[in-house]
Amino acid sequence: MNPAVAGCPQQWCTGGACDGARLESLLTEEARWLWEQLAARADRSGEPSMTGGTAMITAPAASGQRAAVLGLVGSRILAPCERRRIRLEELTLRLRQHGPRLTPGAVAAHAAGRALGSTAAERGRQLARTTGLRKLRARLTGDLPEQAPLRPADEAWEELHRTGRVARILQHTAPEQLLKASAEVLRLLPPQGRIDRRLLAFKAAGTPHGLDAGTDLAGLVLAEAAAAGLTTTGMPPRAAWGILGVDLDRLGGGLLSLGVHPDGWHMPARFPLVLPPATLTDVHWPNPPHEDSWVFVTENPSVTTAALELPPAIPVRLLCTVGTPSATELDTLARLADSGWNIAVRADFDASGIGHMRAALRTVPRARPWRMSADDYVRSLHPTPLQPTPLDTERLPETEWDPALHTAMCAAGRPAYEEAVLDDLLDDIRNGHPHPNP
Repeated sequence: MNPAVAGCPQQWCTGGACDGARLESLLTEEARWLWEQLAARADRSGEPSMTGGTAMITAPAASGQRAAVLGLVGSRILAPCERRRIRLEELTLRLRQHGPRLTPGAVAAHAAGRALGSTAAERGRQLARTTGLRKLRARLTGDLPEQAPLRPADEAWEELHRTGRVARILQHTAPEQLLKASAEVLRLLPPQGRIDRRLLAFKAAGTPHGLDAGTDLAGLVLAEAAAAGLTTTGMPPRAAWGILGVDLDRLGGGLLSLGVHPDGWHMPARFPLVLPPATLTDVHWPNPPHEDSWVFVTENPSVTTAALELPPAIPVRLLCTVGTPSATELDTLARLADSGWNIAVRADFDASGIGHMRAALRTVPRARPWRMSADDYVRSLHPTPLQPTPLDTERLPETEWDPALHTAMCAAGRPAYEEAVLDDLLDDIRNGHPHPNP
């Protein structure tokens, strides 16, 4: 038998406190509320006996329940919902009339039907576990080479704790192995050049899928990057990995191109072509035929599909990011602009789309927002959507190119999509230049 509960047949109370006690008159249904509140206090404090100090109790509304503890918590009857602080030493003395070693914690344990102090004990175990993991992380990251692109500071642990990442580590089936694998990923990040994510995952974790989206290892590495200030928490994963020198797939993704080809390539005018990241990083772009030559950039392939139907004589030059643009794709737009091309860029009117716009305008300062004004947004709103999707206004970035757009989106509270202004976009492509924003 556990010596901590010796003498208790059910092993609920400590030190055999219930030996020879008469509990029946104490464990009535009317008095249960008192023992439940004391049991909760014992769980929080980790004091299973509760023979000293004080406890705050709240009286129930029922008069019979309040009367049932008269004499235990004082001679004055409790008022409905009254909060009263009781001295546990005095309660212990009163309970000793029912048993020579009886304690408030013993009675509360028998009322609850379990040993008390579990919450505090678990909290202590969690604290010890967390402390051990923090020390392991500090040792692992301290062993990283000086030239490592990412060397997490010990202080960043608090940021990981604040964002819930430490809790995720604790829930992992093998948290020590997770921290070791994360440190190995950080060690293998290239100081220069780039590495494929699958190859990095295999080298660090023994599986090419170890850094796939949604895995604990990928989440921890990206959380470390955000805590170190290299990325931000809300950054799209592809962009965050790109900053760390990791390619998700150099042959997948990229830009969907229509009429915009690298220098020296000869393609049919209406031949849609996917330019993967491996191609985008190495190609050179031709000079434009004249100073007013435009390349249009959209987010959705539906615009490219519609542009295929334009008359063959119209010189279409269109690039589609097919969702979130990566750092490589944004660099491509910057090099196009450096070659002399004018860039017109747009996206959906939602939090992600506005984020795309901000990233593109930062990377390509000469780029022009294309039909991305407040008026364009209002015109894009569907009048009767079947299932309107609420706009995440808390995550909605500012729209520096048109502050009224942010105000309008927050007021309407709904996203709007490129397909709503498709005819206008095709008119601009047909004319060879974007419609000027007001």
